[in-house]
Amino acid sequence: MRIPTIALVGRPNVGKSTIFNKIVGKKIAIIEDTPGVTRDRLYSEGNYNDYRFNVIDTGGIDVSEDIFNSEIKVQAEIAIKESDVVVFVVDGIDGITSNDLVVRDLLRKSDKRVIVAINKIDNKLSKEHLYDFYELGFDTYIPVSAEHNIGFYELLDEIVKDFREYEDVEEDDRLKISLIGRPNVGKSSLVNALLNEERVIVSDVAGTTRDSIDTVFSYNKEEFVIIDTAGMRKKGRVFESIEKYSLLRSLKAIDRSDICLLVISAEEGIIEHDKHIASYALEKGKGLIIVVNKWDTVTDMDIKEYTKLVRSEFQFLTYAPIVFTSATTKKRIHTIMPEVVKVKENINREIKTSVLNRVIMDAYALNIPPSYKGKRLKIYFVNQKGTKPPRFIFQVNSKNLVHFSYERYLENKLRENFDFEGTPIEIIFKNKNEE
Repeated sequence: MRIPTIALVGRPNVGKSTIFNKIVGKKIAIIEDTPGVTRDRLYSEGNYNDYRFNVIDTGGIDVSEDIFNSEIKVQAEIAIKESDVVVFVVDGIDGITSNDLVVRDLLRKSDKRVIVAINKIDNKLSKEHLYDFYELGFDTYIPVSAEHNIGFYELLDEIVKDFREYEDVEEDDRLKISLIGRPNVGKSSLVNALLNEERVIVSDVAGTTRDSIDTVFSYNKEEFVIIDTAGMRKKGRVFESIEKYSLLRSLKAIDRSDICLLVISAEEGIIEHDKHIASYALEKGKGLIIVVNKWDTVTDMDIKEYTKLVRSEFQFLTYAPIVFTSATTKKRIHTIMPEVVKVKENINREIKTSVLNRVIMDAYALNIPPSYKGKRLKIYFVNQKGTKPPRFIFQVNSKNLVHFSYERYLENKLRENFDFEGTPIEIIFKNKNEE
């Protein structure tokens, strides 16, 4: 199902980021060593009661004559366009400013449902300004204090009041494939080439959402859904120029898909933004295939050499298969779907508990973890608890004794013994008798 989206907009320094962190329930600041993970997250998933939604934080809109400010305004316009509900954050202490009026005019044109969140309401001065904001002309006003956690239940109740509960919608069990990647890597051409491939039969049945275009097609008598996110280009170049927000459609597609085809341009090479997009698919636990498109433009490298380059750049995706294609010449398009079928099997792979424990206990005996302060990690039992991605629960004496390098060793042993190509693996350590 399509998860609704909330956009937070407003001028600079009104507390949008703090409200964003409150709504998504955690502070979004990643200080991991994982390569390719963005440090300033502008997009995340939140949930409240039985509702799930995406939340977009936008840069502060300022009327000053700065090129950067006009880019932020365009970013906000894209976020508003992508959203179902807009939370317009204003500063209760400062009252209405000229920048607030710019945001108001932007929102009036959008025809979206707007909730005005009057922030910093715990201050005496802000209470005096409270009713001034009614001049903005919207229907709903919620006083909040991000700092003191005031008004958030009221804000969330108002946000979700027209949403459907996530469990209410029947899931489509056809495998969903999304093409993700930055603008101009050839996603749209690749979709067309893939759907025109000889063995692929495109159905008349097409589901559409505001987020992307879904097409049902058959391959080897099995139905698949392909999610094309290339619609981002409809509004022209200005959309393409803002790379952070070109992420939006890719992120939504990742949420809804089972397998992501990360499309990179062989002509332009790999840039940091490709890694950012890939990291979201990894974090969401999606199957992943790297598609090197525009392969016909490369003359100074062969596939073996380019594969080495891709592996060195995407060191956190060693499990992902790589295919080389050209949407323009249609060469090697036929290599994509066999990989999709293989990854589909792997994201759904279930391992018998007895076999799983034999493999892990052998791995443990082969490489006993070092002791720490006189204590050593012991693994009592392992079982699989779910697929998409395969998830393994390790019962141990103390999960605090697990070093990340040993966790990586265990994952490598799982991959050596079972075919998990194309899928991330989730390993969860639990103390014995822990629920």
